[in-house]
Amino acid sequence: MSSSQAVEPILTAAGGKAATLLAEAETRILDLAGSSEGVIAPFAFQSVAAGGKRLRPLLTVLSAGLAPQDPEAVIRAATAVELVHAATLVHDDVLDRSDIRRGQPTVVFAAGRTMATAVGDLLFAKAFGELVTSGAEAVATLAAAGSDLARGELMQRADEWNLHVSEQRFLARCELKTARLFEAAASLGAQAGGLDPALPVAFGRSVGIAFQLLDDVLDVSGPPEITGKPRGADLLDGTVTLPLILATKIDPSLLDIDLRSLDTDSAAVVCDRIEETGALELVRSRAVALVNDASEIARQMDGWATEAFVLVASTVVERNA
Repeated sequence: MSSSQAVEPILTAAGGKAATLLAEAETRILDLAGSSEGVIAPFAFQSVAAGGKRLRPLLTVLSAGLAPQDPEAVIRAATAVELVHAATLVHDDVLDRSDIRRGQPTVVFAAGRTMATAVGDLLFAKAFGELVTSGAEAVATLAAAGSDLARGELMQRADEWNLHVSEQRFLARCELKTARLFEAAASLGAQAGGLDPALPVAFGRSVGIAFQLLDDVLDVSGPPEITGKPRGADLLDGTVTLPLILATKIDPSLLDIDLRSLDTDSAAVVCDRIEETGALELVRSRAVALVNDASEIARQMDGWATEAFVLVASTVVERNA
């Protein structure tokens, strides 16, 4: 199922202006990146046009409620959140020296570190520019999320190649690197809609962590035609995720692996070994529990399209089934 096909029933359940707001945010995202001047323009556009699930802007639109007070602020918030997400992916590719993302050459592979770093910086700048007219609270919300993203990235870099990373520390990284931007997306949407952000933010946290856990499962299980990158890409980058952490507890011989020595073929063999321990099912079950928590939070919402939120949660699981 394509991303657009998965979103259609969510937008139908949301009703009202949700589909229009998300479409206008999508246009705005592409226009902002494409309007850059000089040699950076095609690479900035490529970074946002490559696709992706657009879960964060979708969450922003849904969190604004059934009748948002300021539709233009919702569009700006959804745009800003996705631009920050795109910027972090470009910078991650620089740090990871990644050649492929979503089945396409990365900016760092196509144009080098300097260009990729500049593209990420440009997208960050455009994101915050979008929120200027929304007020200080909106800017502060996204800035706090950006700071947490940076903290999470530094934790991940500190943990590179370390097979002894604790489960607790890994989950703290998930909170910072993934959940915080989901939370910010929900908070910005609720602010623009004139609603209390508490429940959407709690929903965003649970869905964000579940998304990351299931993404880590996909990295091990593949296949590349779904993930858009080689199986075991995290292993090749030296990134230790929960499937491997749990697998080492079940099969301690995995601790003898030298991650630095892996190539594409040997990484696939390690993925098979991780899968054989049953660790992937353990991680999936934790993610499903978080998704169930998110669905329960959605059912407590008054003033939002509850069914649309429940469908967002289930879509996260279906993508990784």
